[in-house]
Amino acid sequence: MFYVRVVNIKVGILKSFHLGHNDIMKKIIVEQKNAGKRIDKFLAEEFFLYSRADIIKRIKKGEVLVNNKPIKPSYILEEENVIMLENFSREEQDHSLVGNIDIQLDIIFENDDIVVIDKQAGLQVHPSFSEKKNTLVNALLARYPQIVDVHDGSVGAELRPGIVHRLDRDTSGVMVIARNMEAFNALKDNFKSRNIEKKYLAIVKGILKEKEGTIDKAIAKASTHRKQIIARSNTRTVIRQAETHFKVLDEFKGFSLIEVTPKTGRTHQIRIHLTSIGHPIVGDRVYGNAEKDEIGTILASRQLLHAQKLKFELFGKEYDFVAPIPQDFEDFLASIKG
Repeated sequence: MFYVRVVNIKVGILKSFHLGHNDIMKKIIVEQKNAGKRIDKFLAEEFFLYSRADIIKRIKKGEVLVNNKPIKPSYILEEENVIMLENFSREEQDHSLVGNIDIQLDIIFENDDIVVIDKQAGLQVHPSFSEKKNTLVNALLARYPQIVDVHDGSVGAELRPGIVHRLDRDTSGVMVIARNMEAFNALKDNFKSRNIEKKYLAIVKGILKEKEGTIDKAIAKASTHRKQIIARSNTRTVIRQAETHFKVLDEFKGFSLIEVTPKTGRTHQIRIHLTSIGHPIVGDRVYGNAEKDEIGTILASRQLLHAQKLKFELFGKEYDFVAPIPQDFEDFLASIKG
């Protein structure tokens, strides 16, 4: 039997070709957001049913082609690359997406279109290879099972139902989640056109010379792809423009409390931008060398970054939400005031 199923989606194209009884080929066109990633890491993230070691073995066996050519596991993806995959399945992965009623959610607001939460630090937003059941998505599915189909259909989107923006695992604060496709598309458009206002609070090391300003530095992935870097003229990975506004609210001995307004929404943008001007966020073990800071290590178990405000318009109505400062943030402030 021979048939072809083609699914057209907003941000990419996925085609499945059934050529025989067992041979299944998948075709993925690389989107801009995935350009610059190693192909083994990208496939391990999108098909977390397989380990990265298994992905590497499949690449070396020739079961993964890019632009109809065999590649190495270290191959760096470029936008519009055409990836062909042999016998890659997502079926078991899809079934692993289950609700988890045991995860507590602090719900700020909800109606038929959206739910707004104050995400606690330490909670991952959506499932990954290493964490499949203890994420925000699992908690949401337990309470709002209808959001399971609220996504754009792109590769891996079924793992992020209702999610229109993200916070890092250890960043706390306000998030909005879509409960239906109309709200999902409207919110995604708002984020894309930068019509959503986001304000964060951060405690950083040192006293800033400029009390208010804008950091306008492009961001790219490091060669190891484990974190972001400030892009340079010789940066080999994809470079993305990034802009962050900051304002000092208070100063203490060796620390500053600042308000941060990102104008773009790049991964780790606030953290890497503040580090780039010599004032990393307290407790940031990836960008701030927190292990070298005795005070930050003892009193801050995570980066002290909090998404405090979120303001947007949806279906002709304006929304403005505030998430109160969490206790660990308050405790650190109290420790440095004395």
